[in-house]
Amino acid sequence: MSYKLEQPYTEQQKADFIVYHNHQSGRAIEEASNGDLYALDANEMMGTAGKPVINPNYEEEQAALEAERIAMLNLTAADVERAIYKAKGIDFEDIVKKVEELNSGTVEQELTNFSTVQPLNSSTAIDTKALKIELKANNFYRGNPYIDAVGTILGFTKQQLDEFFETNDYTKLVTE
Repeated sequence: MSYKLEQPYTEQQKADFIVYHNHQSGRAIEEASNGDLYALDANEMMGTAGKPVINPNYEEEQAALEAERIAMLNLTAADVERAIYKAKGIDFEDIVKKVEELNSGTVEQELTNFSTVQPLNSSTAIDTKALKIELKANNFYRGNPYIDAVGTILGFTKQQLDEFFETNDYTKLVTE
């Protein structure tokens, strides 16, 4: 619900309106063409008629911002390798070996400490050299596509990976 400060108003009233609604309450301040000031809630925008309206794209915009925030979450390489070790009993070297086996199609359907996996085909194969380079990084960003690819191989869901990167709690990788 937007708030309005109608003309005429003093500079002090304008300043008080801005301080209360923007600085203290987090609303966006917009000035209409007639000089009226509006304090808009997060889901509102200034319409073409100079009046506040509900932003029809608000939910999609918020989802995009949240996806961007999640993608930028990061952990150190040690955090990630330690968590994988605690959750699956393997380290980065084991992951590289597993990817090589999957790429060659020589892996058995079920292996100790791994979920059921299928051999990778040419469209889903992971570039092993590029993976080795990625595993040398100091920080791992949630948005890196290798995180999802390796996570899938290890049996982690996207939600588990999101929660792990959010909390740095390896138990998020062992719970469904």
